[in-house]
Amino acid sequence: MTRRWSIAICGLVAVVLVSLAFVVMVPVSVLSADPAMACTISPPSASPGATAAPPTWPGQGSWSSEQVGNAAAIVAVGAELNVPRSGWEIAVATAMQESTLRNLGHLGADNDHDSLGLFQQRPSQGWGTPEQILNPRYASRKFYERLLDVDGWQTMPLTQAAQAVQRSAFPDAYGRWQSEAEQLVTAISDGLGIVCTSDGGDGIPPVDDEGLPEGFMLPADPQLRAVVAFALAQRGKPYVWGAEGPDSYDCSGLMMAAWAKGGVRIPRVTADQVHTGVAVPSLTAMLPGDLIFIPGSDGTMSRPRHVGMYIGVDGSGRQYLVQAPKTGDMVKVTTVSRWSRQVAAVRRPSKQ
Repeated sequence: MTRRWSIAICGLVAVVLVSLAFVVMVPVSVLSADPAMACTISPPSASPGATAAPPTWPGQGSWSSEQVGNAAAIVAVGAELNVPRSGWEIAVATAMQESTLRNLGHLGADNDHDSLGLFQQRPSQGWGTPEQILNPRYASRKFYERLLDVDGWQTMPLTQAAQAVQRSAFPDAYGRWQSEAEQLVTAISDGLGIVCTSDGGDGIPPVDDEGLPEGFMLPADPQLRAVVAFALAQRGKPYVWGAEGPDSYDCSGLMMAAWAKGGVRIPRVTADQVHTGVAVPSLTAMLPGDLIFIPGSDGTMSRPRHVGMYIGVDGSGRQYLVQAPKTGDMVKVTTVSRWSRQVAAVRRPSKQ
């Protein structure tokens, strides 16, 4: 689908957009990326059937007002569908590559087959009618529908996720826009007043608590023993987003409370915990108490949003972790192997 474009796009100057009135059309279908995640856009739409009247967006860096407005439509639809922010960035970067954020009609001899619109979607390949594809909101929604059908898209590099949707002849081209897409999404999100909340779940199918494995022993180090023993003592307590104990926990709340028992104060949220202490180079180098980070239901490999704690091995050397998985689940023990293909980072909180 992707064309070769000769337009030179300079670096984006990050400018926070002023708050602008934006009437959002609420989707009528039940498609939603994550029922545990909810995004609001301020001000909200006037009515469920309201038709969006595009505001005049300020140009940003080399992106014109028209281009920023098209990106805003992509972001707004993603927020309405409760797609994690990383999905908005993938969509905007894709449109940057496919159309330079211009809603392109048929270009005659210069057209790539029957490709149209922001994402150069093709009526002949089932994306919709030409009229539908040339509606930025419709085109954005179709992109997200196909992205959400890609198994494991949140753990993929942006280029791979975009290519899984677009099937471009130039599959490596999308990555060049990642930085600019992230900056533009941030500016638009601020301008629209988008606020998203999520339980930050692990995004992994549920599994029964595997229990303490045969041959498992608490670490001999007194500090690590206190940390791991506390975390294990919380098994069976429910996951509640934002909870820090003592009756319920979310993933990062459990980690903070456990390390507090070891006399170490670590940040409250996963986004900050991933920078705490020192990096551990590999899973084989882990010590009990180390924090293991994965993208989870609303993060990426570069910005993980779920965390668990390594607790040690069983008699055969198999590694285990303890975590608070997601809403409707409880603190439990599971094998590290269930996470091994999507580990974004391992950190060792500094010992006092």
